[in-house]
Amino acid sequence: MVIVVSGTHASGKTSLIDAFATAQPQFRILPDPFEMLDDYRIDAGAGIFYQQLEVSAARLLELRNGPVIAERGPLDFLAYLDALEQLGRPARSRDHVRRGVNLCIEAMKKVDLVVLLTLNSVDRIDVPEDEDPDLRSAMNEALLELANDEDLTGGAEVIEVAGAPDTRLARLELVVASLQT
Repeated sequence: MVIVVSGTHASGKTSLIDAFATAQPQFRILPDPFEMLDDYRIDAGAGIFYQQLEVSAARLLELRNGPVIAERGPLDFLAYLDALEQLGRPARSRDHVRRGVNLCIEAMKKVDLVVLLTLNSVDRIDVPEDEDPDLRSAMNEALLELANDEDLTGGAEVIEVAGAPDTRLARLELVVASLQT
């Protein structure tokens, strides 16, 4: 089984994945693609998001065994690229976006479950200004829209998970158990 946990920055992805992996130690964790880049850059520009899209797609395409839970997938980075465009910030060429869409479509075919951690009034996680709340919000909206496209989700089951950390974990475990039967 391959699970991708998606969401904008500071939405609780790492916490959910860590809790899930503790409860389900047979799952291998694929970390945030940002951690896999050679040149850690701080800027939240299109170039860094496109690189992460490539990394997240490649690691899904190269998977040979599971079970795996991944922090972020290519859909996340398409959402960031869309968000940058919506905010009128410099973006990659349309060719990069087209290639990113094609990578996403291919890689997401390997995914069984996409878990969306979306911003909502219940989970209210506030972030400081240096976390770019406008980008965070725009990415969240873009992700929700993209997650409705079955081509981009590869036909994977898509669920939204909200609430306290233990509620999120229980929902994820319940869905995983139902998919494994």
